[in-house]
Amino acid sequence: MEELWALTAAEISKLFKAKEVSAVEICNDTIEHIEKINPKINAIVVDTFVEARKTASTLDEKLKNKEDLGSLAAVPLTIKVNTDQIGYASTNGLRIQKELIATKDSPVVKNLKSSDALIVGRTNTPAFSIHWFTRNSLHGHSLNPHNDKITPGGSSGGAAAATASGMGAIGHGTDIAGSIRYPAYACGIHGLRPSLGRVPMINYTAPDRHIGGQIMAVSGPLARSIEDLEIGLKVMSRENFDDPWWAPIPFSFKKPQRKIALITEIEGLKVDPIIKNELEMVAKKLEEAGWIIEQPKAPNFQEAAKFQATLWLGEFRRTGGEAIKKENDPDANFIFEQMSRRCPDTSLESFMDALQNRARISRNWNKFFDEYSLILCPVTGDLPFPDLKDLESQDSFDLVFDSMLPQIAPPYLGLPGLSFSTNKTPSNIPLGVQFISRKYREDILLDVGYDLEQFFPKILPVFPN
Repeated sequence: MEELWALTAAEISKLFKAKEVSAVEICNDTIEHIEKINPKINAIVVDTFVEARKTASTLDEKLKNKEDLGSLAAVPLTIKVNTDQIGYASTNGLRIQKELIATKDSPVVKNLKSSDALIVGRTNTPAFSIHWFTRNSLHGHSLNPHNDKITPGGSSGGAAAATASGMGAIGHGTDIAGSIRYPAYACGIHGLRPSLGRVPMINYTAPDRHIGGQIMAVSGPLARSIEDLEIGLKVMSRENFDDPWWAPIPFSFKKPQRKIALITEIEGLKVDPIIKNELEMVAKKLEEAGWIIEQPKAPNFQEAAKFQATLWLGEFRRTGGEAIKKENDPDANFIFEQMSRRCPDTSLESFMDALQNRARISRNWNKFFDEYSLILCPVTGDLPFPDLKDLESQDSFDLVFDSMLPQIAPPYLGLPGLSFSTNKTPSNIPLGVQFISRKYREDILLDVGYDLEQFFPKILPVFPN
């Protein structure tokens, strides 16, 4: 048998329920692995070992007593440090929030606990979860377990690095502009950004998010298998009306035609030839699996991204400026300055325009999805960047920001997306592609993931250098 920590969530839960291994054994094996690996990459910044061991002992008793067990029973997983978990600070990578202790679980944590998961740690994020790299003045710098010279992504970089290195079968992340999809891509695993309203999302330690966050930010899973993504998503999506955007949306619909729009050219995006080749290779494999592939003109990513920036960056500047000054994190200071430069001051008129145009742009994208079930496109225009590339200069920041166009546009429309890991370059840089679907059609994303998965080796945990 493989080491327990190296197994998928589905494999672990099956073994546990079959009484082939105890929850305590799973928990201890995972903790031992974390203690060995985490010092090298700093993905988990707060351990929850005491709580995990108590949960494991309880689960062994439940199994012994033949009590019902959840779909994640005895599965080790992690929670992003910007999310409420009873007894722990929702720091969001900030010194000014290091004493912001949650007294109530966020819905996503509550759902994972109710499914009998073992929460083994809380994962790192950049200060304010503000960019696609992972370093802050409170918790330090997270590294990519594949290659410490490239970014682990952000803002859920800790979650991706932890999952990629076997420190949890599933990682919880959040995504407002690629913060699940890009770290999954950079760390060589899969990540799924759900539709707005699919996963309930609220922090009781904070005021309600501003409207940009409310209509664009979501929680979702990162994992090394599509099956684990599906299990994690369904658990995370359970009912909680504390988030007024949450809705009891089914996971099964009438299957559409298996038709994919291959998009290798997006206006405003320079795409690396290696990524274009990867997209074309994936398209050929999907044709083998019975999908129809066509190459139409892409919908307008640029316009959606422009308004996304108005809602996200404009609002953050309005309310976050004082917090930026108080925290005084060098990375956040620079990123805030650059984002302010890229996004003019938000007026009432520009804010209303961003909301009004969301309806028109959504209709245009919906018409596109009437013809195609999925978009197959780049995760970004570039290979995973050298670590902290966006901090080098204004030009470097612009290079990174412009490359993220396929990440920034979908959240504005509330669309789900799947970052699917494929191969690695000879220099050990992960490669992957992105799928985008109509709202609430995560089922199609999972279907194409299962079909594509058969063409690639099983993703195994990697050991950092």
